[in-house]
Amino acid sequence: MRKRKVRVKKGGRRLLIVLLCLVVIAIIALDYSNFSFKKEEKITPKEEKKEEVKKEPKYYEAHLFMVGDALIHSDVYQDAKQADGTYDFKPMLELIKPISSQYDLVYYNQETILGGTELGLSNYPRFNSPYEVGDAFIDAGFNMVSLATNHTMDKNEAGVINSVNYWSQHKDNVVYSGQWTSFESREAETSQIYEKNGIKYAFLSYTTWTNGLETPRGKEYLNNVYSDEKAAEDIAKVRDKADVVIVAMHWGNEYSLGVSSDQARIAQFLSEQGVQIIIGAHPHVVEPVEYINDGKTFVIYSLGNFISDQAKDMDFAKLTGLMMSLDIKKVVDIDDSVTITIENPKAELIFTKSNNSRKRDFKVYPYPQLNNDLLPGYERLYEKYKGIVNQRYPELQWGVTGVA
Repeated sequence: MRKRKVRVKKGGRRLLIVLLCLVVIAIIALDYSNFSFKKEEKITPKEEKKEEVKKEPKYYEAHLFMVGDALIHSDVYQDAKQADGTYDFKPMLELIKPISSQYDLVYYNQETILGGTELGLSNYPRFNSPYEVGDAFIDAGFNMVSLATNHTMDKNEAGVINSVNYWSQHKDNVVYSGQWTSFESREAETSQIYEKNGIKYAFLSYTTWTNGLETPRGKEYLNNVYSDEKAAEDIAKVRDKADVVIVAMHWGNEYSLGVSSDQARIAQFLSEQGVQIIIGAHPHVVEPVEYINDGKTFVIYSLGNFISDQAKDMDFAKLTGLMMSLDIKKVVDIDDSVTITIENPKAELIFTKSNNSRKRDFKVYPYPQLNNDLLPGYERLYEKYKGIVNQRYPELQWGVTGVA
């Protein structure tokens, strides 16, 4: 069968071409519009879920270390004397330095005034000590010193001026209290606030004894002699600015191993004014420690002697002293309220050892480093003085070896 040819007329062919062109144009236009739409479409990232920032309490802590009296008798400073005429007390403290240098706040009581050699060094009853005593304590990390004592006026006003001049040279590293060279400087210092590890503290020092050596009229600022009125006024200046108020008290009865009624009364009064830590000196022997006023205040009635050459009695009470440490803790809660606690009291006994020879070789020993050659019967003495310190606070921990 013959195939039939189909022919498209010229007009129909043109129409077909036009239709094809229109289809192609339509396809291109549609594709372009889709592309444009996609291009202009705003692509918004997924909204991140906002997490609420939870406010947490803030915690701060400072570690306080304390020892007692630097009572520098003539045999002590003669033992420290060097060939060139200077004095070196650092070897006497070398067993304490590894402990004391670990703490944030490190306190001692400068019993004898640092009036320097230019005023003439002297022994009991009116002492004067070389500046190098302070150098040794600073070297061992001590940065808080109490200067108000019954021996403050032993070298009259000149002694106080020399003492304050010495300590003011170290003011960037050491906080001192108890002596001033003018009323204006006393007013400034007794309202001073210091800070350590985010904890603000005030440090005040008073003596209840003067040995009859009164300050000149109009110059009572030379020695900070205690009165309830003066203490209340000083504390009121700092109470609302400081997290913790520390007071060093020169009080009590010499060589008494118990707490006097006057010490107990003053401690309660200071606690009611807002003092949280009271550090006692003057008896030259150790006395009890305790919390008072529902735990608001920790009191050390006497740290005893730290270094001295006081007479050796049968049980070496005047050559045995106390090291103490406390943790000062501060919590700032989410509502910005502040809580201060005085925690973790620890104690250890120390002993000032010297020889009977001309070269006395004074050295302060922690009791755990003693033996019967250094101090015969030291274990019995340890239990005796530990029992005295524990009388009012049996829960006291023993073993000050540094910051845990």
